[in-house]
Amino acid sequence: MAQNGTTENGLTEGIPALPLPQPVKVHEVRHTKEDVDKAVKAAKAAEQRGSPWRRMDASSRGRLLHQLADLMERDRRLLATLETLDTGKPFLQSFFIDLDGSIKTLRYYAGWADKIHGKSLPVDESFMCFTKHEPVGVCGAIIPWNFPLLMFMWKMAPALSCGNTVVIKPAEQTPLTALHIGALIKEAGFPPGVVNIVPGFGPTAGASIASHMDIDKVAFTGSTEIGQLIKEASAKSNLKRVTLELGGKNPCIVFADCDLQLAVEETQKGAVYNQGQCCTAASRIFVEESIYEEFVRRSIETAKKIIIGDPLDPQTSHGPQISRQQFDKIMDLIESGKKEGARLEYGGSAVGEKTLFIQPTIFSGVKDHMRIAKEEIFGPVQCIFSFKRQQEAIERANNSKYGLVSAVFTTSMDRALTVSAALETGTVWGEYALAEYSEVKAVTIKLSETL
Repeated sequence: MAQNGTTENGLTEGIPALPLPQPVKVHEVRHTKEDVDKAVKAAKAAEQRGSPWRRMDASSRGRLLHQLADLMERDRRLLATLETLDTGKPFLQSFFIDLDGSIKTLRYYAGWADKIHGKSLPVDESFMCFTKHEPVGVCGAIIPWNFPLLMFMWKMAPALSCGNTVVIKPAEQTPLTALHIGALIKEAGFPPGVVNIVPGFGPTAGASIASHMDIDKVAFTGSTEIGQLIKEASAKSNLKRVTLELGGKNPCIVFADCDLQLAVEETQKGAVYNQGQCCTAASRIFVEESIYEEFVRRSIETAKKIIIGDPLDPQTSHGPQISRQQFDKIMDLIESGKKEGARLEYGGSAVGEKTLFIQPTIFSGVKDHMRIAKEEIFGPVQCIFSFKRQQEAIERANNSKYGLVSAVFTTSMDRALTVSAALETGTVWGEYALAEYSEVKAVTIKLSETL
């Protein structure tokens, strides 16, 4: 545990560092409620008035975030290797996308640190009225396993920029980069107790964060089911503020007037990127009937070019799933698609014996009632539907309990604006999939997020 400027040990257990048949074994700490209490106590002390962190001027907070970003640049290769060992994602993805996004996030919020200000409001002439922004206090962050480093920064950087302190629980499957970041935070010169990293399981460390009386806000990225438990625990404890970024079953609508090859490549990237383990994955692809067969054919040809292999090999573009549990869930949903009548056009099988690799999988002829059309698969499965009319596509796209992201592929600006306004998701991409920027707030609706 990286806490209060020191590293403390907890319960240790041998865990696989790479989801492969013969993974490297490492020892990781598994912390308990008592360890969370220690971390919260340190964070609470660090955010009290008169503490070095609260006395620090805003520009100095920004300087520390820039310093951490500099250290991450220095250790970029090591961090990318740890991220790949943790998750199984291809090394080049870790190096160029996850690290780049994490460093940019730090620098973006470093720039905001000295630009947070209140307002002066005109009222009765006998009074002066002004507002002042204060830090929330101690912020708890529960990090998912699919983008452990990037999500760590998305939650930590804005909290620190505003002068808060944080208690962070990385996912039990992927703690390695978080622990190295803890060492870099100390090296950068953050005061003790500002950042506290507590690896552990959800039912122990995670639940303790959600229900802790001295944590003022909690941010969680993960499944809708766990998000509901966190919201309940937060309400029953001290009514702490909650930010939840949850599941998705994200529609893409492909019209006949689109750039067809671009649509094929973008929707497939959206479906299988990070082995399909993205809450923003292109889960449901609705293709206009007149181009449907050609879209499916090109999708198959594009999938054949995906290179499956050792995630540390720079040539690899598709790695293993995160765990046996996740692998089994994906394979069960693939089997359900076959049984319910969807056409398996490509893939659908494991790669090798006793591995966690799954071939990129393409289903056509998918119907709205099928499990693969309704449930979040979180695997490399592309589900392709057909539609005849624009209004039909919109209604079917909106027929989901989730409201995370969507995409529209058309060369008509009028159609793009009309359809995007009708889609019930917080984000709509045009001619693109999986576009994420630190500068743009992620807003979602329905069961995908609660603010």
